[in-house]
Amino acid sequence: MSRTKGGTVTHARHRKVVKAAKGYYGRRKNTFKVARQAVDKANQYATRDRKNRKRNFRALWIQRINAAVRSHDEALTYSRFINGLTLAGIEVDRKVLADLAVHEPDAFGAIVKQAQDALAA
Repeated sequence: MSRTKGGTVTHARHRKVVKAAKGYYGRRKNTFKVARQAVDKANQYATRDRKNRKRNFRALWIQRINAAVRSHDEALTYSRFINGLTLAGIEVDRKVLADLAVHEPDAFGAIVKQAQDALAA
């Protein structure tokens, strides 16, 4: 039986990595050995930052809600507001609350009023 050469498979594997490294600087974009290291590290960052993005957006929503709540009532804090929502039985997530605070201030004001009433009762 004759010997099989693996050049086609190796070339395809190299091409896949170099294609993923497109746009990188210097040898990182066209030398397989260096490109593979750069692509592997980029994938590590991408995996980590998919988790971090969720964390960052939640923090942003909380900041927006806190600012909007304080603009409606100086004494009311974010923590007390969330407690008031729970007591009032309002189940709206932070993403929607932040969107309401930015785009629909009147509707958000009504929710703040309901949370205050639940806290006072």
